Formats: sequence, structure tokens, C-alpha cells
Amino acid sequence: MSPVLGVTRSILGQPWRWRALAADARDGFGGDDLVTQLLLSRGALRETLDQHRAPSIRGFMPDPSIFRDMDRAADRLADAVQAGESVAVFGDYDVDGATSAALMILVLRDLGIEARPYIPDRLLEGYGPSGEALVRLAAEGASLIVTVDCGAQAFEALAMAHAAPVDVIVVDHHKCAASLPVAHALVNPNRLDETDGAAHGHLAAVGVCFLLAAALVRTLRARGYFAARTEPRLIDLLDIVALGTVADVAQLRGLNRAFVSQGLKVMAQRRNIGLAALIEASRLTRAPTATDLGFALGPRINAGGRVGRADLGVRLLTTRDPVEAGVIAAELDRLNDERRQIEGDVQQQAEAMAAGDRRIAVVAGRGWHPGVIGIVAGRLKEKSGRPAIVIAVDEHGVGKGSGRSIPGIDLGGAVLAAKDHGLLVAGGGHAMAAGLTIAADDIPAFADFLECRLAEAVDVARGDRALLLDAVLAPGGVNPALVESLEVGGPYGMGWPSPRIAAGPVRVVKADIVGNGHVRAVVAGDDGRSLKAMAFRSAETPLGQALLGAAPHRKLWLAGRAKIDDWSSRPAAELHLDDAAWAE
Repeated sequence: MSPVLGVTRSILGQPWRWRALAADARDGFGGDDLVTQLLLSRGALRETLDQHRAPSIRGFMPDPSIFRDMDRAADRLADAVQAGESVAVFGDYDVDGATSAALMILVLRDLGIEARPYIPDRLLEGYGPSGEALVRLAAEGASLIVTVDCGAQAFEALAMAHAAPVDVIVVDHHKCAASLPVAHALVNPNRLDETDGAAHGHLAAVGVCFLLAAALVRTLRARGYFAARTEPRLIDLLDIVALGTVADVAQLRGLNRAFVSQGLKVMAQRRNIGLAALIEASRLTRAPTATDLGFALGPRINAGGRVGRADLGVRLLTTRDPVEAGVIAAELDRLNDERRQIEGDVQQQAEAMAAGDRRIAVVAGRGWHPGVIGIVAGRLKEKSGRPAIVIAVDEHGVGKGSGRSIPGIDLGGAVLAAKDHGLLVAGGGHAMAAGLTIAADDIPAFADFLECRLAEAVDVARGDRALLLDAVLAPGGVNPALVESLEVGGPYGMGWPSPRIAAGPVRVVKADIVGNGHVRAVVAGDDGRSLKAMAFRSAETPLGQALLGAAPHRKLWLAGRAKIDDWSSRPAAELHLDDAAWAE
């Protein structure tokens, strides 16, 4: 495969190539419009182009009954609704957990049940259901507990709940072991014994909860429950589903794309009081995009579980009171600023420790705040191009770790294997992210285990790394009309990448550093037309240094994502850079 524009080694040291599927089929759709090419190059089949061009819930949603235990879970929930039982919803403290819990609470509320939320404290209780918490909920009157975004590995806790006794329904998406914990029902597309439902293993937990809600409503409809009351409008909850899906970095393929596409439409109407307050606190004056879910709204929900009160996200998403919503949203915004400061301190230390030639970066520090280690792991992964695990060790010598992976490396599976080898107190996750608890003395052996298990696969994954492009344009072609046309192929995210274009050749007219190490540049093409480019967090990288130090006569090709410049006084586009290459 020949490199695009002859770039075999860019400023960041990588070749430029056409997006793989597009390159393989280029002769087959060279005459197609740009959006069709984008869809085909991301795996859509020609016969499904219309379905992918306008992804709908009807077009992608499976029959919920294909999942193991789904009907059993729906029947038990329907029994609880009809009997007016006391139900508790036990969630996780991240965005997927908060949105999953909120969705179940709102659905049950519409069905006449005011479920009690329970979100564990990250620092005091850790991840997942504890037996003590489940038994306490039962003692306080709950006859049914639904765990969301957690529970697939909670063997001891669920055994204690079973002995209490209290019925527990587990709704999760994390990797499962060969054996399953005891539960009334365990709905998880990543169960090892899952068959038809395994095709939906990319769903976030909130997506699985939506399917359970659909199964519940269908069950109650069959029982005649809605003869005297209105059915819940599940479509109105898609804003919450979209937020959890994007924030959990789930693959935006199939049903997930439909969730996000339709959820953004619901969110634009600002029906959810809490989300409307959060949008205002995030200073978004337009309808949110998928990018906003991941970088503006999601981090603020997360801030509650990371450095504040764990239940703030669920309270925000389920409140009926606009005043309370405004107060919580403002508090989450403040906590997000606090989180940024803590994160910066930990990141600086972690980056210094991560220097070296290991394929898996495993770093640990005493006193690090466990609420920011996942974000720091993501930053390390982005900078180094290798999986990273960051571990915060407390005063008792217990480490809480969070990891982020690169495409092609199943980090969650490796963490489960380390647990099976006795190296971890607890651990689990999915391909791209994992969490763990470990004794500080075992961290070196754990790092060696991961290196031995994954080093070869990481070398292959990194060796195949190339910057994939969808189009090459003159600088003047990067304009609002282009951005608008590209958005038709969205929503974009993990597994459905945002279009990347190359623009040039250009010379740098001026460049400076703004904000937290971002490089802003104004470039001009041979026709004199100028373009604004942004290279985020790049001031100390080869890309940032090239822009800042480019001689006036040297020309560059720029590669990145075309975006609307929100700060411009008139409609304008800018290029968010991923890389650059010298034109000569």
C-alpha cells in the first residue's frame, strides 16, 4: 500500500496511508460521494448504506430476548412493579454507571416504583457491589436489587446477598469469568456462554440497561399492565444512553451509533432537567455533539465520583427540581476544575516514571488520588502509543489501578489472567480499559506478567500503526461546508473514527502557545488563503516544535480533523492536528 502524498515518515514518525478498508476498495467506490466513501471505509456494506447514513433504533435494535437471562430479569422486574416492591439500584461511580442507574430509576419511576439509588464511594468502598452494602439494602427493606455496570465478578458479595436472602439482577458489560456469581439473573453480552447476544459485546452498560427496559415494558404490556396507564417513552431516555455510551468509550458501531445519533436529537431538546443544567454549566450554547459528550459533559459527571460525592451524577440525571439541578451542575463544574489540578500533578509524576522501553507502562505512586488515575492512564497511552496502567497506593500498601489500552490489545483479558494467577486482589474490565486492586509488593511481578503476556502483541499493534487519511484537500477546502458534509457520516467516536483529512501544502504564517501547552498556528496555501490549525497539548512534542520553529519558506502537509471554530466571529473552520509532514 503506497503512502499518501509520499509520506513514509511524518514529523511524528509514522507513514500516512488511506484508511485501510477504503484503500482495499478504492477502485470499487472511487466515483462515490465523500460520505459514501466514509461509510464504506468504516465497514458499512453497500446494501446497508441507507441504514448507516441515518442510524435508527428500529434499524439496529435486536430482540432483547436473544440475551441470556434477559427474559428472567424482565419477569422479575415486572413482578416487582406489579407488587409495588422496594427496589434498589446499585451503580458504579463513573458516567456509564451513573447513566445506567439513572435510566433504571427513571423507567421504574414511570412504572410507579421509586427505586433507591446506591452509588459506592470510590475511596471508602471501591468498585462494585460489596456484600455488606447489599445485605444492608436488604435489611432496610429492598426485596430486589439491580446492579448496573458492575457485578459480573462480585462472587463474594452476591453470595452474601443470596444468603440474606435478597434477589439481585446483574446488568453489566465487563468481561466475565468462566463461572458466574450467583444471581437471580445476570444480563451481560460478554458472558462466555452468550451466543446470539455476543454480537453486541461492544455495548456500554447503559445500552444493556436500555434493552432490559425495553424487555420490561414488553413484559408488562403482555400482562395488561398498561390497560389503565401510559407506557413509558423509552425514546426520551436516549440522551442518557448516548452520554454513557460515548463517555465509556464504547465502539460506535451498529446499535451504539443509533443510540448516540438519536440520543443527541433528544438531548438538543433539553428534556432532562439535570442534563439541561449540566449543558448550561458546561457553557455550551449550541446543541451538544458526540465530542461534547466525551469532553464536556462526561468529565463533569465523572468529577463527582472522582473527587466529590459519588451520587451527584445520578441525583442530577434523576432530579425533578430545576433549582436542585442547577446547584448540582455547578458543583460538578467546580469539582471538574479541582479534578484537573489533581490530575496534572499526578500526570507529571507518572510521565517521569513511565520513561523506558517497556511495552506496557505500569506506574505506581503513594498518595496519588485514585479518582484521576484512569484519566492519567489515558494520557500516558496517548503520548506513548502503548497500554498504560496507573496505580494509586494508599497508606496501607493497597494499590487501586486503572488501565487504558490501544487497539489490538485486550487489556481487560490480561488483567483477568493476572487475577487468576494470584497477582491481584481483584480486577476486570474490557479490551480497552481495566481496573484492579493489588498489594503494593506485587506490582513489580504484575508488571512483569503483563510484559511477558502482551509485549509481542504490542509490538505488532504498534508496528502496524499508521496515520489513516480519508481525503486530501487544498487549504481553502477546509471550510464550514466541508464540516457540515462530513457530519452526515457521523456520529463519530471509538470504532467509527472521525474523518481525517490532509491539507496543504502550506507555510506557517505565525504560531504561538495558548492555554495548557496547546499550539495555535495560522497557515497559508499557495493561493494565499489562510487556515487556523490547533495542535492540542503539543508544545513540547515534535509536532508543536515544528509549527513553532518552521521557517517561512518551508512548506508542510497538515493532517487532522476539520471542526467549526466556535470562537470565530463569523462561520469558519479550523483543523485540529494529529500530525504534519514536510512537503519537500
